[in-house]
Amino acid sequence: MNTFYQLTAISLSGQLIPMADYAGKLVLVVNTASHCGFTPQYVGLEALYKKYAAQGLVVLGFPCNQFGKQEPGSADEISQTCHINYGVSFPMFGKVEVNGAATHPVFRYLKDELPGVLGGRIKWNFTKFLIGRDGKPLKRFAPISTPEKMEAAIRTALEI
Repeated sequence: MNTFYQLTAISLSGQLIPMADYAGKLVLVVNTASHCGFTPQYVGLEALYKKYAAQGLVVLGFPCNQFGKQEPGSADEISQTCHINYGVSFPMFGKVEVNGAATHPVFRYLKDELPGVLGGRIKWNFTKFLIGRDGKPLKRFAPISTPEKMEAAIRTALEI
């Protein structure tokens, strides 16, 4: 696997989405959870998405239940939490695993490209990966990095 754009993922509504659909965009991939201390970051992620979508930013949320069983719900329950509780309008995908043998290919690729301090493992929900318009991963952000703290890197990557 040599580019993000060769990957695919299943949307929360069950559609197969090629990452090539996001070619030319600045992509922020986030592993999310509805019952996590970091869940309020949905608000900041949505704010970034709304603020910079016209300049080419897209946020992709990937629910994950591997950390403290903080995403136990069905696709409908996840959708309700995201859309109703947090007003999320950016694309959300079906539940994935981000560590272990069943790691989703998107996260396998991103961890290979940007291993982070745990030698390639994802530490917790709301780990974020910023992918350039050319499909090359640029930067990895820890769960504690709020969306607001990522704005400068996003603006730089968007060349604003």
